[in-house]
Amino acid sequence: MTNIGTVYLVGAGPGDPDLLTLRAARLLQNAGIVVHDGLIDPSLLDLAPANARLISVAKRRSKHTLPQDQICELLVREALAGNDVVRLKGGDPFVFGRGGEEAEACRAAGVPVEIVPGISAANGAAAAAQIPLTHRDHASIVSFVAGQCKGLSEQNWAGLAGKGRTLVIYMGVKTAPQIAEKLMEDGLSPAMPVAVIENAARPQMRVLRGVLAGLPDLVEAERVQSPALIVIGEVTGAGNAALVHVAQEVSS
Repeated sequence: MTNIGTVYLVGAGPGDPDLLTLRAARLLQNAGIVVHDGLIDPSLLDLAPANARLISVAKRRSKHTLPQDQICELLVREALAGNDVVRLKGGDPFVFGRGGEEAEACRAAGVPVEIVPGISAANGAAAAAQIPLTHRDHASIVSFVAGQCKGLSEQNWAGLAGKGRTLVIYMGVKTAPQIAEKLMEDGLSPAMPVAVIENAARPQMRVLRGVLAGLPDLVEAERVQSPALIVIGEVTGAGNAALVHVAQEVSS
């Protein structure tokens, strides 16, 4: 009888290979199969043995190498064949990484699964940009939102951002105009400081700052590309005198 392998859902962190956990590095160094996303740093795959099978399931907007249900089937199939599988995901597997769905599929098939947390994209991006998601003077609440979800305009965004709060939006580059419009409709000031962090924790990282009303123009003018996070809240403008001046002009 074939032994059942284990599926390891591993967080690769926000981009910088040095931010990989020791547990994740050890699993990669001993991996026979690595099923990886497209947003991970390619150099991480160099940690795997030369004879390891590397399977890309890269996802881009409107174009997936494999649909999610087929990714789950792949993980289960390989494990049931007796193979341990390292499922390498950007950020943390349980923060907008669909790791919950993959873990459920494994458990339903009787496949052992282990979760190896990683530094989330939000935490890594904010740290790399030196933006405190919480700050005693500015924010004690943080919310994470997926910006590409359907029915964006029907959602109530009131209370997600504002005084004392920080809002982090994943996958919001394409929907930045709708996000800004909806937040202002639901009561957020057009002068609220924002930051767009592109390619966080990587050599080509950019941090673009502005205010909510100018978010769509900022994203378009700077040709922001994924991966990028949008951070909205007073924490993004703390100590930035130029940004405070712009915010005052917008609000006047």
